Amino acid sequence: MTDPQKDLDFLSDSTESTSTRFVTFIGHSLTRFDLAVTTTGRFYGKKLVADLQNGKTAILGSDDLDEEGYIEHVFGINEEEANELRIFLYQVVGEPYFTD
Repeated sequence: MTDPQKDLDFLSDSTESTSTRFVTFIGHSLTRFDLAVTTTGRFYGKKLVADLQNGKTAILGSDDLDEEGYIEHVFGINEEEANELRIFLYQVVGEPYFTD
């Protein structure tokens, strides 16, 4: 019997300690958001944001929040819900940073 891992071509495989913030809130639209926001050394300072209700995940920085229609598209929500989510996300995502 062959080793199944020998058939895989790993591009990356690393382990890192991270910090995850779990947040639940309700906006004016009465939409409930259940989020996991993970801070990691990867992704150039952006946060890994997971919507625990719909299973959608995105790597987000403030530049992504400013992109028209991006939050709606990534999380599959309407404009009003996206605006409420942006209000929260502006508080937790930082500016992206780039290294050489």
